[in-house]
Amino acid sequence: MKNLSIVKTLLMVALAMTACNDDFVSTKPLDQVNKEDVWKDEGLISAFVTDIYSGTGMGGFDEQMLASLTDEAIFTHPGRGITTITESRSQPGDIGWVNNTLSWQNMYVRIRGCNLAIENLTNPQITNETFVKRLLGEALFLRAYYYHQLLRYYGGVPLVDKAYALGEEDYTVARSTFPETVEFIVADLDEAAALLKGAPVVKGRSSEIAALALKARVLLYAASDLRDAGKAASSSVLSGFDSKELLMYTSGNQADRWKRAQDAAKVVVDYAGFGFALDLDAPADAETGKNNTSNIAYSRNGGEAEMLFGRYFINAKQENGGRIGLYNGPNGYHNWAGNTPTQNFVDKYRMADGTVFSWSNAGHAAAPYDNRDPRFYAQILYDGAPWKPRTSDVAGSDPYGQIQTGDYDIVNAAGEKTKHFGLDTRNGGVENWNGTYTGYYFRKFIDDNPSLVAQTDWQEIPWPFLRYTEAVLNYIEASLELGQEAVAKEWLNKIRFRAGMPAVTSGGTALRDEYRNERAIELFMEEHRYHDARRWMIASTTLGEKVRYISITGALKPGKSVRVYQYDPENYTYTYTRSDLDPGKENRAWDDKMYYLPIHRDEMNRNDQLKQNPGYQ
Repeated sequence: MKNLSIVKTLLMVALAMTACNDDFVSTKPLDQVNKEDVWKDEGLISAFVTDIYSGTGMGGFDEQMLASLTDEAIFTHPGRGITTITESRSQPGDIGWVNNTLSWQNMYVRIRGCNLAIENLTNPQITNETFVKRLLGEALFLRAYYYHQLLRYYGGVPLVDKAYALGEEDYTVARSTFPETVEFIVADLDEAAALLKGAPVVKGRSSEIAALALKARVLLYAASDLRDAGKAASSSVLSGFDSKELLMYTSGNQADRWKRAQDAAKVVVDYAGFGFALDLDAPADAETGKNNTSNIAYSRNGGEAEMLFGRYFINAKQENGGRIGLYNGPNGYHNWAGNTPTQNFVDKYRMADGTVFSWSNAGHAAAPYDNRDPRFYAQILYDGAPWKPRTSDVAGSDPYGQIQTGDYDIVNAAGEKTKHFGLDTRNGGVENWNGTYTGYYFRKFIDDNPSLVAQTDWQEIPWPFLRYTEAVLNYIEASLELGQEAVAKEWLNKIRFRAGMPAVTSGGTALRDEYRNERAIELFMEEHRYHDARRWMIASTTLGEKVRYISITGALKPGKSVRVYQYDPENYTYTYTRSDLDPGKENRAWDDKMYYLPIHRDEMNRNDQLKQNPGYQ
């Protein structure tokens, strides 16, 4: 009993000694930071703003890519909501595939983070002015970026410029008009550019030139036909909408908007220190043109000077953006063939002399992969294309490392002619459930390092949110729309010379069409085609076009005997047949309601001030 009394006494003394010390009974979590403390510490502020970048996800490096909503590619695997959009079946209860980098809910979550940062950095609790300016500039850029995502998919949206707290009287906000949303974004970008002026450019973070480039993009979109009430009237769905101001300009002059877009793009074009190989006065040779294209895609050997704002990946932190080769590479290399180029898009690559490829030309049809734009060889994996050494279990069937997307004659051990199904087809025996339906794979962005072939390999190719050549193309387009053809051709030919293509000499509508084709090729797989086809109002003949594929056969020539297949026109006569894809796989159709995505039913139910987009009521 004596010992128990001693223990009780000691406990009472300890409690008495700590009764005045609140820390002893503090319930503050040890793994969390009080929100009031965040804005007093540079490290915590930096971590908070860095986390806002998470809304950009993997950039465009998703297993499902935006290209598969366009004539660039199709998605190989069933489901996933892709065909809901490509077949125009979207509706408020089921929009279809919506990546987190553009979803309404996710964008507003990130916008709230931006608003918190902007509010606290506008009245900072720290004295490091340089630090505050940089982080405030980044937060403004990110808010503009997320609003620009909403703008180009949905039109005008609710503009929330404060961080709502618990207990607010009302959380509902009506959609702002399209012009108001544009101006809000531009104002944020102007302020961001001013704050970031002179700050060092850091990979993966915003900068002055990134803000200027995003401004140029937004103003280009704003000047386009889809956003002009007079031009958009060609669509009965849009012309019949009773709130056109949510989607377009209903007053003002389109030419003035093109001039504003041109001026914004020229600021980026003139910005020192960026751009790659655009100083040539004649076309590069074909091999150099191909290498220039690859160096831009891989951001190496000078091509990194194209990157204005990117998403970077390192193997030390294995993220899905580093698996783009696995997601999309040939199934004969144990890859998944996720997003594969269409024949529709392959046909857009010009001949090396600048003329249009045509299946009606017997020479073109007999050898469709010969003498094409050098970018074709840097961006597309086609039948017979040299690629990487096969994995050890497949190398015996292809010791040459060539893409095989056809069916070919070979001679077996008994001397009998038999059929060899290409290793990169759905009949090839190597993960045939993952094979292409179109006869192609894309090469752009897939690391060409021959050692990266296993399913467990990761790559470090960055995703380009904004790059210099996009700004040049924006400048060209605005110049064309303003009738300044000489300026447009000068800059268009700089891009073509870099790629090893001859100068464009046409004018008028032909020049505009050549520009649009050039933009499609140059920005292949970079998430521009979906927006360009819509803003140009050519979606019915591009996004809604039936998918075409290629079938290839290789017949042994008389007297030739081949045991292990290798692409070789000396041994084989190749036949190329272009056909429409089975509609059971994907039956594309265009409805003008798809010029904008529907606002999801859940968002409409949460906010009774929202107005739904046309065609979805």
